[in-house]
Amino acid sequence: MQKLLIFITVIMLIGCAHKIDIQQGNVVSEEMLASLQPGMTPRQVVAVMGSPMLQDPFHADRWDYYYSMRPGRDEIIRYGATLYFADEQLQRIERWGPLPEQDRPRPAPGASRL
Repeated sequence: MQKLLIFITVIMLIGCAHKIDIQQGNVVSEEMLASLQPGMTPRQVVAVMGSPMLQDPFHADRWDYYYSMRPGRDEIIRYGATLYFADEQLQRIERWGPLPEQDRPRPAPGASRL
């Protein structure tokens, strides 16, 4: 009987074990995106953002920066940016997904919220 109780306790504790955080892709921050300017060369963009996670061979003028995070057992967070080039110059940026709380601009201390 005691062995059965120990076995059940161990099984229950295994179910409560902490799951690790799983991160994939390129971290994209507000600061990084703010540093990008239209007209930058691909080399300048790589210096700011790093190499893109996805470079489609059929659309060489489109770079995708994708990031996902699954913190433990919580819901997956996905966000990123797609950069478009023309004539070896950055033309536009499309952002998608909510940036994490730590990357969002914070109001200055003492600033009122409306």
